[in-house]
Amino acid sequence: MIFVDSNVPMYLLGAPHPNKVRVRAVLDELTRSQSRFVTDVEVYQEILHRYTSIGRPDAIDPTFACLDSIVDKTLTFGMAEIRSARAILESVNGISARDALHVAVMRAAGVSRILTFDRSFDACQGIERLS
Repeated sequence: MIFVDSNVPMYLLGAPHPNKVRVRAVLDELTRSQSRFVTDVEVYQEILHRYTSIGRPDAIDPTFACLDSIVDKTLTFGMAEIRSARAILESVNGISARDALHVAVMRAAGVSRILTFDRSFDACQGIERLS
């Protein structure tokens, strides 16, 4: 399984950008290899936050629909993952709280690969960033 981060649907639907071409190519390749995709509820919150903060609420529904079309399952989390994220924040330099939570959720679900352009995941032991 591969975790899909919020920047994937945002690049897919966004303005022209080199990452837009790259994410489409990687996603196509992974889909052809019959990879399965997951995300977590925090990714949806990130989309809500980003598009609300830049005054683009019209982009929320299309981005949700894009993510929905990619992922097979949306993972949730509880206090165990919150506490794990706290420990990750202490052990991984430069990782954001949101990304630490993604790593905690991934580890709890046994997911070790993530499709993202966020390089902070490179510092997380046992996590392979695909982009």
